[in-house]
Amino acid sequence: MASVVAGARRRALRDGDRQIDTAHLLHSLMETDPEVRAAFDGAPQVARVLGYLVQRSIGYGLRWQGSVEDSGALPLLTQPGWSPAAVTAMEGALTRAGARGDIQGGDIQVGGTDLLAALAADPECRAVEVLDHAGVDARELAARLVEAPPSRQVSQG
Repeated sequence: MASVVAGARRRALRDGDRQIDTAHLLHSLMETDPEVRAAFDGAPQVARVLGYLVQRSIGYGLRWQGSVEDSGALPLLTQPGWSPAAVTAMEGALTRAGARGDIQGGDIQVGGTDLLAALAADPECRAVEVLDHAGVDARELAARLVEAPPSRQVSQG
């Protein structure tokens, strides 16, 4: 997840956002994780999501700029520089991976699809708004991800 978080942080800074939000996380996941792209319904859907995310980064997201993303979910932790919904999604990914019991060297192994499932499960987050505009049924995506856990994991060290 380190590369996903680093990518999301770069996007937030480049976009002039004060916080990493769930759309930043989704964009970074889509760019870096082939399993995340494979979770969608084919290449046209992936292209629509990425296209919409690019639109967001070049102007669409201006309506979000300067506001805090808060989907109403109460994160267990607060993290400066992170929206409450993004913290909740990261916690959800960790919980999903922990429930699977994939632990190596004392670290829970969180995969990109763990985070994608957590993002898609929050109907009020910006990532789901992006998915909706791109024609992705986030509830169906989240359900599909619950049924099919990731085949390989990325270390969360």
